[in-house]
Amino acid sequence: MTDLRDRLGKAVFRRVAGPDGPANRARIHDTPGPRWFGPERPIRTVHGDASMFIGGLSALLLQSLHPLAMAAVSAHSGFRGDPWGRLQRTSTFLAVTTYGTASDAEDAVARVRAIHLRVRGTTSEGLPYRAADPHLLGWVHVAETDSFLRAHERYGARPLDTAGYDDYVADTARVAEALGVIDPPRNRQALARRLAMYEPELRATPEARAAARFLLLNPPLPLAVRPFYGVLAANAVALLPQRERGVLRLPRLPVVEGLAVQPAGLLLTHTLRWAMSSGPRSRPE
Repeated sequence: MTDLRDRLGKAVFRRVAGPDGPANRARIHDTPGPRWFGPERPIRTVHGDASMFIGGLSALLLQSLHPLAMAAVSAHSGFRGDPWGRLQRTSTFLAVTTYGTASDAEDAVARVRAIHLRVRGTTSEGLPYRAADPHLLGWVHVAETDSFLRAHERYGARPLDTAGYDDYVADTARVAEALGVIDPPRNRQALARRLAMYEPELRATPEARAAARFLLLNPPLPLAVRPFYGVLAANAVALLPQRERGVLRLPRLPVVEGLAVQPAGLLLTHTLRWAMSSGPRSRPE
């Protein structure tokens, strides 16, 4: 069983962290110096849990509902041609800003901001977009934060209390401000209000539906692991807010989800947590 756990944990880590994963992990965790977040901060608890796998996929689906954000992703991110590379870059950024030194986190943010300045264009409907637009950055931030929070609350090994999740939102606000978000929410109630503020802007464009089909039905994975990804995808869909799920035209089957989908998601995250605990500081980064 130990050998199986080691092999499974390494395989998952390679997929999520990429070929530079071991070197990045050593640099992030072993470099001395002050951090943005100490070991007691909720952001470390949430981002270090296997529930992030479900929360991350749910966040992508939710973020796709903003036409300007989806247009920018579709035209500039290359997620279809290199989905694993995009996942690895995103997971490394999360790991650096959550666990790395302050200087490393500032460098990572500066690189992302420089990329955002170059990403601009026009949607198929003729609407201009800029990835550096604080309003658009704010949507990406609140959609991601809410998805990670709700995934941890439902699937996390040690769910936080109300104050803990408020502090988690406050922690993520620090990263959001560094990226250019203006006045990000700092507690869960403010997060819910900000999400509601964006609702009139959300809709399922053809690009959003195509992204959902790619993410849910056609992931670039071997057939042998498709059933496990299917469990992850089903739980990511079940995690979406009801209104946004309806906008994406994703079915809702409460009885099936309660009796089968969520238990399977709990088992999957437990298995991933078990596999990735095989080595020192193994996390789903």
